[in-house]
Order: sequence, then structure tokens, then C-alpha cells
Amino acid sequence: MSTHPLNTALAAAGRGLPVLPLRRGKIPFGNCPTCAENACGGRPNMKTPGPCACPAPCHAWAAATTDPHTIGSPAWRRRWREAAAVAYHPGGAGLTVLDLDHADAVAWARATLPATRTVATTRGEHWIYRGAMRSVNNVRDGVDLKSTMAYARWLDPGTGTMTALPDVVRALAVKEPAPARPGPLAVTLTAQGGACRHRTPVFLERGIAMAEQRISEARSAVHTAVYRTFLAVLSTHGRCGCLTDTHVNRLFAAAQTKGESARHCTEAWTNARTALGM
Repeated sequence: MSTHPLNTALAAAGRGLPVLPLRRGKIPFGNCPTCAENACGGRPNMKTPGPCACPAPCHAWAAATTDPHTIGSPAWRRRWREAAAVAYHPGGAGLTVLDLDHADAVAWARATLPATRTVATTRGEHWIYRGAMRSVNNVRDGVDLKSTMAYARWLDPGTGTMTALPDVVRALAVKEPAPARPGPLAVTLTAQGGACRHRTPVFLERGIAMAEQRISEARSAVHTAVYRTFLAVLSTHGRCGCLTDTHVNRLFAAAQTKGESARHCTEAWTNARTALGM
């Protein structure tokens, strides 16, 4: 960034864009002691606000502001000195950013979508439309929609005339149904000397309950925690046929409560089965 992040932020705020500072890795700061190191229970890396008890929202898109007094306050100045970039909340400015992450995504947009203001990024382009909508990631390969409850990196004002948000872009938020979740394993083994002990209701229920608790208590690296929990459940119960749809649905529900998507749950489950040779 050629100018100091604070100056860049003030200039962007002057254009009506609610801004916030980003650390390395394009991750927001926790702007108060309660939220430092994600202590308030926000999502991993504080990309979205958690159940914060602060007097006002203090991190991620919820902290974005156009108020120059807040942006230049002593508390924020400390963050700007450490900041690696400036971000803004598109939805807060009534905008939608189509984040095109590589050349193929840019080529698709040029061939498919109405022209609008564009900003060059490190790997692709941001296409900015006038109008807000819900934010959705991975609407197609290399394409994210960033608007309400999301933030985008501020690089420069861009070039071209901004176009009203078209229906073809809004339609991208309507995702195709998630791939079918893998069902319980059909493999059935019998323990020596009698029926499989995993079918004992108490043993199985305790295992599933412990897995749900492990997922719900994850405070960081949720993706990894979910995968490792699925791996542990499958390694213990996966080869005897005792897992039912009800058990698997409970594990998926626990993961989704922590913010995992159905697709991520399916991938974690499939990867765990593959790792165990199932």
C-alpha cells in the first residue's frame, strides 16, 4: 500500500464506505480486550462477529464505520499502525462486490455479466455493482459475492461506471443443492464372542455425545476439529455398521452450528472415510 493505512481508510470513508483495518492474512482485528484473540466466541479468525457483549460491535464487518473520529481514535490508530490492509463493508454502502479470484473467473464475468466498475486485484478483479444483497462464497469456481455481513479489501476506486445490481448477479446467490451426504457405512463386522459391542446403546450414545461436545467446544480451527472428530467416530464405530442416519445427522448438525457448511461437512466425512480406507 503506497499510503499509510489510516490515510487510505479516511479517504475511503470519505467516499461513503464503512472501513475497518485488517491484519496479515486479511483477518480483522479484535478491537477491544474482550474480543482479543477471539475470546468473545466469534467465528474462526474473527471474520464474522460472535456473541460479543461489548457496548458496540468491535470486529469484522460489524465494526466498519465511516466516522472519521472513530477511525482516527487512539484505539483505532494502534490498529492502523499494525494493519496490513484496509477493508470495507460493501453492504453497508449499498454495494455488492463480485470477487473474481483468477483469470478464468474474470473471463467468465466479461462474457456473461453487465459491465460495471472494476478494480484489479492480485489474482483477478473486483466487479462492483450498486445495490446490496446477501453474501455467498463459492457461487462458482473462483467467484464470491461480498455485500451484507461481509467485507472486501479496499484497493482503489477502480475504473468504469458503476451499474445497478442485475438479476443475473442476484441469481448467483441461489446455490444448487449440496451434494448428497454420504450415508452410514454398509460394512458389518461381528466382534469375537458375540454381537458387536458398538451396538450397545450406552456405548454408542456416549461416543456420539462426546463427539458433539468436542465439536461444540472448538474455539479455533473448527474445520480441523470437525475432521478429527469425524475421523475418531469412524475409526471406532465405522466398520461395524452401527452408525445410522440419525447419528450422522447429529454430527453434521453440531458442525453446522459451529458455522460449517453442508458441503464442508460432506467433504470432512468423505476425507475421514478415505483416510481410514473405508
